[in-house]
Amino acid sequence: MLADLKDVKDILKDLFDSQTLAVLATQGDGQPYTNLVAFVSSHDLQSLFFATGQSTRKFSNLSAEPMVSMLVDNRANNPSDFRWAKAVTVTGKAEKIDKEKEVEITETYLNKHPHLRDFLASPSCVLIRIRVETYYLVTRFKDVMEIHMRL
Repeated sequence: MLADLKDVKDILKDLFDSQTLAVLATQGDGQPYTNLVAFVSSHDLQSLFFATGQSTRKFSNLSAEPMVSMLVDNRANNPSDFRWAKAVTVTGKAEKIDKEKEVEITETYLNKHPHLRDFLASPSCVLIRIRVETYYLVTRFKDVMEIHMRL
């Protein structure tokens, strides 16, 4: 089992730094809806960020119901995943980034995803912040830690 909160935060940071894609779950028309998104985390782990087009179902769902869930994992689809894979489910509230914060977050986002520069520069693209409420970290396929973030 993990020793303390610092260990858990180190695992989360390592996982977020090593993975470029996450699965975002939104709610629309009474049904869950999932998408792959390119994401980045804040240094303090209070927020996760991703970009999306404003004409997408994802954005429409977020506008109607901002409560979301995101899954980030490091599985390789090998039998060893049952012992070594890590997965974190993130729950929180999504919101469009304010214009005054956009420059700083854009720089952080593009440091991790430079290939998305044109997409991010599109007038129809928006940056979304997930204000993290809870992390559910699973290691060794059975050890679960629940971390509540203080906002």
